[in-house]
Amino acid sequence: MEKIIYEDEAVMHGVINEIVNAAEQLAEEKTGALIVIEQKTGLSDIINTGTKIDAEVSSALLQNIFVVNTPLHDGATIIRNDRIIAAGCFLPLTANDKLNKQLGTRHRAGIGVTEITDCLTIIVSEETGVISLAVNGRLLRNYDKEKLRTILVKIMKSRQNKKISFKERVKGWISKKDKIS
Repeated sequence: MEKIIYEDEAVMHGVINEIVNAAEQLAEEKTGALIVIEQKTGLSDIINTGTKIDAEVSSALLQNIFVVNTPLHDGATIIRNDRIIAAGCFLPLTANDKLNKQLGTRHRAGIGVTEITDCLTIIVSEETGVISLAVNGRLLRNYDKEKLRTILVKIMKSRQNKKISFKERVKGWISKKDKIS
């Protein structure tokens, strides 16, 4: 039986709005963040590397998790459905040596986890405030609030549809105008 990510589309949109609002605020403040959205591949091994939280997804809580010099701010936060499951989690780093050398550990971790699972990772750069999205081992950069919301909805809706092949879903996620690093 295939795992259903969101039974209610309104819940999915609510979660996306909270994540996008947090990412925008964190970017404005140039606060680094690594937010992983679990999809059909479970992330239990990664969750076990961090601190379990199990709280409703909210922009305020996400912003608090990433406050500099707090215990959880350097790791990844994992979201499952409408819950923040854990924070301060360790992610595998990508071994891709063709990435821009200016990308740091946060970006390499965000990409790495998407190379081995179907999760989505939102990365906020601490240095530049740039919002990026990692999906299927690719990094898409320079997202604003609306662009991030639109692509998250598109990807998450397509993953709910069991009749679309994986290849077709990937084609639909990344348009030609999106820059891939």
